[in-house]
Amino acid sequence: MNDFPPFMKNPLNQVDKTSQYSKDIEGYYYTANDGSQMAYWTCYSAGDAAEHTHEYDEYFIVAQGEYTTIINGQETAYKKGEECFIPKGTPHAGRRSAMTRTIHCFGGQRIT
Repeated sequence: MNDFPPFMKNPLNQVDKTSQYSKDIEGYYYTANDGSQMAYWTCYSAGDAAEHTHEYDEYFIVAQGEYTTIINGQETAYKKGEECFIPKGTPHAGRRSAMTRTIHCFGGQRIT
């Protein structure tokens, strides 16, 4: 697959541009009863995410392309099917290749 299925891209669930930290990406999300969230993004161009932290755990899996995390100066590249867990409070940055798709689970509210 080169895209998420249409039912996952309902405009009612689209991430507002003010909640996206990178340009040229499209995201959708769901919020669970406990306030945790699941989100998925399509990154149309290569780019970087500046270092940041969350007050909750983050997990992601790469569905297509490549995403590199930078934690404590160490770069780790994740390709299709590979997973990453980032504990809350961990400063992290990232870099993505064009046409990368990722699915994220957040232990709290990432998107407002």
